[in-house]
Amino acid sequence: MVSLDIEGDTVAVTGGAGYIGSVLSRELLNSGLKVVVLDNFRYDQSSLLNCCADRNFSLIRGDVRNRNVLESAIKGADYIIHLAALVGAPICEFDSVSAITTNIESTKLLISLRKPGQKILFPCTNSGYGIGQMDTYCTEDTPLRPISLYGKTKVEAEKLLLESGNVISYRLATVFGASTRMRTDLLINNFVYRAVTDRYLTLFEGHFKRNYIHIKDVARAFIHGISNFDRLKTQVYNVGLSKANLSKLELCEKIKEHLPSFLYLESKVSEDVDKRNYIVSNEKIEKTGFNPVYSIDDGIEELIKVYSIIKNDKYSNI
Repeated sequence: MVSLDIEGDTVAVTGGAGYIGSVLSRELLNSGLKVVVLDNFRYDQSSLLNCCADRNFSLIRGDVRNRNVLESAIKGADYIIHLAALVGAPICEFDSVSAITTNIESTKLLISLRKPGQKILFPCTNSGYGIGQMDTYCTEDTPLRPISLYGKTKVEAEKLLLESGNVISYRLATVFGASTRMRTDLLINNFVYRAVTDRYLTLFEGHFKRNYIHIKDVARAFIHGISNFDRLKTQVYNVGLSKANLSKLELCEKIKEHLPSFLYLESKVSEDVDKRNYIVSNEKIEKTGFNPVYSIDDGIEELIKVYSIIKNDKYSNI
């Protein structure tokens, strides 16, 4: 719950109609904050309809790269959550120009437009760690070695923001769970989708590990940051489930516990184009008082229900 001294403050959320933003915007409103969303509705999504009746909610439809639009969106905001980005390696490779202008250039524009005292919270990514060292946890001090254009743009944006000051950056683990702007291309979301719809999955490089975090815990982390901004500012924090540094094979085994008919096979015929392989320590943010509440099992059970509703694979960023 947001502390009483900031209840009623205004939060501007760029990209607030996206996968994370759609959940976060609702949670911010539930916490008594005023919310202004800026989004271009790239995917023709109707994900914010459940916010429209709230008098504390307002919306600007436009492009975060447009100076006048962005200036209008952040005007008077106490906090800015800069979610707007092309998210994921495939879409960034597909449209590299938009990836650079949206992920990096809009960040430069935001920094130039912010007023003194405006506080920024930024979602970076674990992707910045690239290929980790065997059995060595990536901490916030681990050198960043992104291997995808997506990872490189997010790391550059984080650097720019940290240099500007008055910022909290979260290096998010791979997110999973239901959103009103659903994505089925994220790893856990995709694996459960395949388990429910196809009942089988072919894996490449199944030993590759990543860390994971439920989307509602991501929203909780941002609210934690707002509530404790002065204590957390100028820092970077990994945000993930400490008990969920899992390989792809371990994740499939976990899904099979919930769906016994699910079959999976590891193939050596091909290889995964995404070479990320790392384990992550989330101890730093846990020491500030934040701990996730949703487990991998919670997410799998949730997603099984979701895919009884969603019957096609159009919900992705590609």
